[in-house]
Amino acid sequence: MEMKSSEEIEIGRDITPTLTPLSFSLHNSNLNTHCSACFSPLSSPFPSIPTPLFYCSPPCSAALSPLHNSSAEIHLPPSAHSSDLRAALRLLCSHRPSSSLRLAGLLSNHPILTSPQTPSLSHHDDHVSERIKLGAAAMAQSISVQRAVPNDDAVLEEATMALCAVLTNAVEVHDNEGRALGIAVFDPTFSWINHSCSPNACYRFVLSSPPSSSHSDEPELLRIAPHPQMGSGGNCVSSNEFDKEVLGYGPRLVVRSIKKIKKGEEVTVAYTDILQPKETRQWELWSKYRFVCCCKRCRALPFSYVDHALQEISAFCYDSTDSYSKFLKDMADRKLSECIDDVISEYLSVGDPESCCDKLQKILMQGLNEQLEYVKGKSDSKFMLHPLNHHSLKAYTTLASAYKVCASDLLSVDSAIDTNQLKAFDMSRTSAAYSLLLAGATHHLFNYESSLIVSVANFWIGAGESLLFLSRSSGWGTCDNLGLIVPNHTSAIKFKWSKCSLVDRIRTCIANGQINSADFENVSNEFIYYVSDITQKVWGFLISDCSFLRSCKDPINFSWLTSTKSSNRMDFEVCVDKSYKTELSYTHEPENSIYICEEPTSTDDVLACLLQLGLHCLAYGGLLGSICYGSQSHVVCHVQNVLDREKNTVLYS
Repeated sequence: MEMKSSEEIEIGRDITPTLTPLSFSLHNSNLNTHCSACFSPLSSPFPSIPTPLFYCSPPCSAALSPLHNSSAEIHLPPSAHSSDLRAALRLLCSHRPSSSLRLAGLLSNHPILTSPQTPSLSHHDDHVSERIKLGAAAMAQSISVQRAVPNDDAVLEEATMALCAVLTNAVEVHDNEGRALGIAVFDPTFSWINHSCSPNACYRFVLSSPPSSSHSDEPELLRIAPHPQMGSGGNCVSSNEFDKEVLGYGPRLVVRSIKKIKKGEEVTVAYTDILQPKETRQWELWSKYRFVCCCKRCRALPFSYVDHALQEISAFCYDSTDSYSKFLKDMADRKLSECIDDVISEYLSVGDPESCCDKLQKILMQGLNEQLEYVKGKSDSKFMLHPLNHHSLKAYTTLASAYKVCASDLLSVDSAIDTNQLKAFDMSRTSAAYSLLLAGATHHLFNYESSLIVSVANFWIGAGESLLFLSRSSGWGTCDNLGLIVPNHTSAIKFKWSKCSLVDRIRTCIANGQINSADFENVSNEFIYYVSDITQKVWGFLISDCSFLRSCKDPINFSWLTSTKSSNRMDFEVCVDKSYKTELSYTHEPENSIYICEEPTSTDDVLACLLQLGLHCLAYGGLLGSICYGSQSHVVCHVQNVLDREKNTVLYS
């Protein structure tokens, strides 16, 4: 099964009309806070009750209630209630299996998913088959009660097939803030689109009611079709009458191009997070869908530059062989992953952002020095995360957030105390620095793998907002009160808007709703050139006294890593004991070193540069967001509103 482009498609175009799901369900945690029919937030949360559903309006209730009452989900025992089982029962209620493998035109993957065999590439225990067995049994019991028929093998087989179809084809539905709300299953127009770790399309959700959100950047057209060899079996239109009653409700979906697509080229999306190394992606795809990805990126030997960077760890092992060094690095990777995940989990559960920042920065700065389990006589081994390693990127994301929370917590205690103000200001600077480093690092990878555009869009928007927040901080006044260097805020923001002509051109592209690939490349190159130049003027100010950030000489231009992309290997200098044999490393500044800008600027210029840098990051992130989600999407409208507010502040200062 595959879907191919029926015409040539430019970057940032809707490929499908707005698609309505065949089945859907909220996660248990959202049943009392969101409408079960359209997934919109409820005006006020209802009491948490195991089985009843809540709706935002009478039309939503009228749309879903009949299906809810006839799907047998009301007979599920409370312990068995889950979004997967509810969605599977609703799918089975409105669509009966057409063969031993298909339901509503969807592949169920039934024989493969129910196989108890554990894949050789997985080092984790797999419970998928057991989960299906228990879930299907609960569904079969509910169906037999609803239909008043014996709970026999035929009913169990139907339940198993429906559950497998949901697990194979359902997608996680997220709200505008990225929170997971529930799952939805769509017809073959979407479900037949295959996965790739280098996809040429993505998808966005539409959660509001049709009248307020049905308009698009362009006429709604279906620009993809099943592979010609599939014949009449590729028909994506459902003839089920019950489907027509719920049409327009539920979380809807639109597929959108993120690359230029040729006519007849297969259209692909990502089923997993592609900002991860190959091994992690492969394991996630196998554990959930039971297939091994063979896309061009996964087949590349040696690994692509991006995959090499995402998994790279610097190993300093005294007199070790290459094979043994790789074994140690694999073990170190798992240990470092556990360390970072433990710190983040503790932060989310305990809520101590300052402790989280200290621990993560220690891991980034010092790496792994402890003795690895099952390894004897290698206490002199040292392992450092590469600055572009996916664990490093996860750490940057958490640090940017945690430092911002630290600053907020300090000001909430007593914002009138100058020392609190100053410390909060420093933490806001560090938060902005990590946001900028995260955006620059992922953009560097984006240069070699353009499919990362969705992640890069979010990170540039985050960096822009963080920088603008810093530029408006009350901490500037505290610095002035304490006699520290401080720019004149009023004069700094009076730079002419004409200096932001690139921002205006980017906003014009967003407003037009379309940009061709050639123009996008030109704008991207100009943006990076400008941002690289201006970052040099403020990076020393942002990094404050953070040792790890001082080791990152430039968060935008990563030539300081002295990588050799052509050979798919990266070689870095490192300050370590010369008795160690280094394979791959990078420079850490001594802890007492001070970063000095190549072009010293006045303090007024620092604030003006922060404002311009924030505006450009935000605008460019908005442009990437418009390519991924459309110019009328929530995230792009938010960016435009912030830019309007900042422009008015400048013009009326």
